[in-house]
Amino acid sequence: MSKKIKLIWDFRGAVAAKTAEHHEVHLKEYMHAEKLPLNITGFDIISDMHATAFMVVEEGNMIAVRDALKPHRGEIYSITN
Repeated sequence: MSKKIKLIWDFRGAVAAKTAEHHEVHLKEYMHAEKLPLNITGFDIISDMHATAFMVVEEGNMIAVRDALKPHRGEIYSITN
């Protein structure tokens, strides 16, 4: 079983939540178009001025996805994330 990596995009400002929610739509489209094996995406509202969108990829796909989509950061993904 390979590690799973959570790639994260940060959005700030008054419309951060809506932007993160919309960005997730594009992440799902990318996963479908590239036929990635996982289908884990989402968005989190951190505060009224900060939200994140994320996708989870297998470690073997991480570099290609990172280079194509330029996330702001990443972390090891576990069910408790």
